[in-house]
Amino acid sequence: MIRIAPVGRALAVVAATSLALTACGGGGGDTATQASQSAAPASSAPAAKGDGTLTLGTLLPQTGSLAFLGPPEFAGVDLALKEINEAGGVLGKPVAKFDTDSGDTTTNIASQSVDKLLAQKADAIIGAASSSVSESVIDKITGAGVVHFSPANTSDKFTTIEDKGLYFRTSPPDKLQGRVLGDLIIADGNDTVGIMAMQDSYGTGLADQVQKTVTDGGGEVVERVDYDPKAADFSADVAKLKAKNPKGIVLIGFEETAKVVQELVKQGMPADKHKWYMVDGNTSNTNYVKMPKGTLTGVKGTIPGAAAPEEFQKKLTGVNPDLEDFSYAPESYDAANLIALAAEAAKSDAGVDIATKLMEVSKGGTKCKSFKECVDLLKAGTDIDYDGVSGPVEFDEAGDPAVATIGIYQYGDDNKYAPKALEYRTGNIAG
Repeated sequence: MIRIAPVGRALAVVAATSLALTACGGGGGDTATQASQSAAPASSAPAAKGDGTLTLGTLLPQTGSLAFLGPPEFAGVDLALKEINEAGGVLGKPVAKFDTDSGDTTTNIASQSVDKLLAQKADAIIGAASSSVSESVIDKITGAGVVHFSPANTSDKFTTIEDKGLYFRTSPPDKLQGRVLGDLIIADGNDTVGIMAMQDSYGTGLADQVQKTVTDGGGEVVERVDYDPKAADFSADVAKLKAKNPKGIVLIGFEETAKVVQELVKQGMPADKHKWYMVDGNTSNTNYVKMPKGTLTGVKGTIPGAAAPEEFQKKLTGVNPDLEDFSYAPESYDAANLIALAAEAAKSDAGVDIATKLMEVSKGGTKCKSFKECVDLLKAGTDIDYDGVSGPVEFDEAGDPAVATIGIYQYGDDNKYAPKALEYRTGNIAG
């Protein structure tokens, strides 16, 4: 299946309008709102046609294997909406919002949440964090003529997935993260490498890119284990790595990585004898804190996104004082701002109209960095180029950011990674 090019995307978006279902129950108010009420399933509700109020739905992890990413992602959206509504809203009205849980692939929570959001007339849905979860609901969202915009999907599959021109993301495909991580592993002197990757579109795709980069760099992947993340025990998987005794060990997964880490230690492969590397799905400040101090000392992990400015972090903690992690908060913030600006540029809150303007507001015009600054330019008839907190976010024809930054982080003795990255590496997605 081929991703639609610019002209094709526009035509497909127009065509998607004819696929819209009819609205039935629910519906957002005219103020920023969080909703938990039940709603009719999408099969009995129409696609959102513009009703004058931009309504955003969030499909982000409150439970499941990526629940640690939920708080910063919700905070990023909430901060953006606070600033958007303080600046007068979109199309002269406050933006409405409904929050839902994406869960993970072990449940049907995401599908049920999407049904609720469509019945509540969401024009755009921000989420999910998990690539596999997004893949499971993309047809339902885009089939209803609604923008599907993820702040954290990194699977390469979405670059070519059939999406009716309605899928976008502010995080880069894993081909860039995989290259950065592979280069780091080789630069650290690891000529033999073992990989443990969860078996799904995210895990296997990222593992493929890391393996290619390590091999191209002169290293050897001596063992690769693609495991079932729902497995109760990882002893046999870790034993396969131990038999090959690699210098570097790459862990690609979600919260189950804590069990893998415990098994690595148990089988005599701790981080002070082998160099461990993590990725955005498991580089967490909450998942390992109960382990003995020093378990993760020196472990490195990669997370897409530029450095979040200190001022931005302070604003986020104003929204959620309990935040301990800022992963994907910038991408979530930028997603909400871009959707709002595209609605202003389209003079419509309908998802199919918003999608036709997302590339336009992301590049090629006068640079601006906040909703207020950008919307004032739009109202003056000026073409804009929104540069976000997460980076320039210039969409290519696939709805991917054409250029992105990957941060390299390191864990300390407290089993948390330092908030300031060791370094940031920026590159073109195409290589």
